[in-house]
Amino acid sequence: MSEENTTASDDNPVDTPGDAAAAGQPNAAGAAPINGNDAVNRAAEQSKNTAHRNIPLSEELPIPDDTANLRHGPNLHDGLLALLPLVGVWRGEGQADTAVDGQYTFGQQIIFAHDGENYLSFESRIWKLDDEGQPIGPDQRESGFWRINLKDDIEFISTHSTGVVEIYYGQPVNERAWELEAASTMVTATGPAALGPGKRLFGLLPSNDLGWVDERLVDGELRPRMSAQLKRIAG
Repeated sequence: MSEENTTASDDNPVDTPGDAAAAGQPNAAGAAPINGNDAVNRAAEQSKNTAHRNIPLSEELPIPDDTANLRHGPNLHDGLLALLPLVGVWRGEGQADTAVDGQYTFGQQIIFAHDGENYLSFESRIWKLDDEGQPIGPDQRESGFWRINLKDDIEFISTHSTGVVEIYYGQPVNERAWELEAASTMVTATGPAALGPGKRLFGLLPSNDLGWVDERLVDGELRPRMSAQLKRIAG
């Protein structure tokens, strides 16, 4: 019996790009295998077209860009009228009292934006402040989506950089305030173990600043965990 042929041939083709590279054959796309130096050189050549660019690049997409200004971009979806006052970029300062970091002052930016579809995107970035009110580094981030139905039932899906995913439900308190309560709070293995279910209140103050407070269940009662007052800087 003759020894089995294990090299690439018409009767025994190379099956995978890895096989092709090992056998010195073209890969499935028809390209010849390259070595490590060639790969590095190709990446360097490609970077000539990309190295000067950074996010966001959404203006190059074939769909409407997000807008936090009702005067620009697509029209706000009719289903979002009860959330209209929230749309904008808000920035200010707040206070936190967390199980991990204790009490501290923070700066925050919140963006409520839309792209013409029936939801608002939500993005929050927080940075810690020292005793003189100077920034000392980034803190928590949060992103998600707000939805509201014809009965004014609000859904807020939120993900946190700390390893938390939450689903809130609520309703407008009036035309300038919105109250939400967490129906599900899931914490990852590396997330904050002491974080209980939450409740949030967002509202426009008499000054038209946006105020919000996050309360968490601790020992059977809701206690303030974070709050801030933010001024509109866009929208």
